[in-house]
Amino acid sequence: MTAVVDLNALKSRQQAAWASGNYAVVGTTLQLVGELLAEACDLRWDERVLDVAAGNGNATLAAARRGAKVTSTDYVAALLDQGAERARAEGLDVRFQAADAEALPFEDASFDAVVSTFGVMFSPDHAKASSELARVCRPGGRIGLANWTPEGFIGHMFKTLGRHLPPPAGVQPPSRWGVESYLHTLFEGLAASIVVTPRFFNFRYRSAAHFIDVFRRWYGPMNKAFAALPAEGAAALESDLTELLNRMNRADPGSLRVPSEYLEILITRR
Repeated sequence: MTAVVDLNALKSRQQAAWASGNYAVVGTTLQLVGELLAEACDLRWDERVLDVAAGNGNATLAAARRGAKVTSTDYVAALLDQGAERARAEGLDVRFQAADAEALPFEDASFDAVVSTFGVMFSPDHAKASSELARVCRPGGRIGLANWTPEGFIGHMFKTLGRHLPPPAGVQPPSRWGVESYLHTLFEGLAASIVVTPRFFNFRYRSAAHFIDVFRRWYGPMNKAFAALPAEGAAALESDLTELLNRMNRADPGSLRVPSEYLEILITRR
């Protein structure tokens, strides 16, 4: 029997998770991904660009630096405040608006390009989210995504978290957005073309212990996971994360460089 998932309740828990800690501490380190995505989408001066599930604004800033007219959205208002602070510091004119990726408050074909870096992939209802991205993008426009893969470090990190705090039955993992064949399924009938480029982002920290300390304090999903576990469970999770980080470390002894695979995706709207 197929499990029935209360997606609204799940979304509420996700909002609480992403609002905890301080995502900007981690998010700002990912700025390079936003810059690469803006170039892949060939964003142009005065184009209308929507950043969905923008977090603290990496893709938002990248698009605005290229002269685009950017609307930055997220369902966590505190994250948009952080993005707005960054935009003000650079003198960039960006519109910030709270919005749910699964119910975007914009007219059909409102934007020349729609982007999301490690954001929309966490929407509980994948079909609804992909449909919304396509709906607000004009025909011939571009949808640019950066999504972690299941095989990369972040994919393995979420699998590790899931072993200690299993997700609700029947929920599709966010990392499916990092599988090319799944993207073709999500955007079937909506895309004229889908171009996928595998890339790697390097997480750089002093050590496994340093990475865990930063993420445990500031990265919402990990912050909530450790808080939900009893002492013994938290210790076991820390041990498993330490093993994963050390196994995937590519730096010389005394430092940490963990490459994490993601897909850079360029979809041309039908």
